[in-house]
Amino acid sequence: MQPSLETVRDWLGEIPDPEIPAISLVDLGIVRDVAYEDETLVVTVTPTYSGCPATLVIALDIETELTRRGAGKVKVRQQLSPAWTTDWISEAGREKLHAYGIAPPAVAAASCAGMLSAQTAACPHCGSQNTEVISARGSTPCKAQFRCRECLEPFDYFKAI
Repeated sequence: MQPSLETVRDWLGEIPDPEIPAISLVDLGIVRDVAYEDETLVVTVTPTYSGCPATLVIALDIETELTRRGAGKVKVRQQLSPAWTTDWISEAGREKLHAYGIAPPAVAAASCAGMLSAQTAACPHCGSQNTEVISARGSTPCKAQFRCRECLEPFDYFKAI
């Protein structure tokens, strides 16, 4: 018997992003659709950007986890249009990023596609807006490195796109 689509979505909500394990693939907003095509469970995913190095790992994680849970034949389909935006990150995902020490992007922070820098970001440690960019490049391509001028702690900022 095939698991329900709701059950499959719940399972997908437990798979962590390989680069930021504090947030699930569902909370990140990259799972676009889950459907059955005949006997095959098809999960449609939009990567955070077309060159994302984690794309293959994400597909393998989805196939492995759903197969392990008895979903049968699984196919991961990549969809590049419409392009992913940080606005697709769920509110729960934004809270998880913050709790993990990563400043989440503000909703609708990017005024146009490709804007990958922030003028300011609230410190996830003390909440201060008195922060500065250390580097436009963070630990992954989707993050920048900031430092808080109040508590002096460094932190990642998830770039708004």
